Amino acid sequence: MNLLKLFALIAGALLPLQAGINTQLKNYLGNASLASLVSFVAGAVSLLLYVGLLRPSLPSAGALGRVPWWAWVGGGVCGAIYVVLVILTVQRLGAAIGFSLIIAGQMVMSAVLDQFGWVGFQPHAMSLGRGIGLALVVLGVVLIRKF
Repeated sequence: MNLLKLFALIAGALLPLQAGINTQLKNYLGNASLASLVSFVAGAVSLLLYVGLLRPSLPSAGALGRVPWWAWVGGGVCGAIYVVLVILTVQRLGAAIGFSLIIAGQMVMSAVLDQFGWVGFQPHAMSLGRGIGLALVVLGVVLIRKF
């Protein structure tokens, strides 16, 4: 397994751990949005420290000016919505069913992004094999829910 695949696997494994931690924070604080805010602040501080250690070169003003508005805010907005929704749903649904639904949503959106090449992805047309794969993901959700 190459390093990028290992990193992707680790990222996936961290999501249910993050959900459990953030849900416990919500239980202590009494509010999912407040718990999400605390999580994002901790993440921002962590990233500030990491970037401070790496010391990457900063982009030019011209490069910054070419960034579309949606790229500045889209990832953060999607992340905030994701964290709040996970906190509100996964504890009640359970980790297995909650994350099987999350993965199904990720796979369907990924297929759409690939099909149309949106937000910088290289286009990859929907094929019979990809369609069967998506159907199997949905079947997996049904089986996890049923058993």
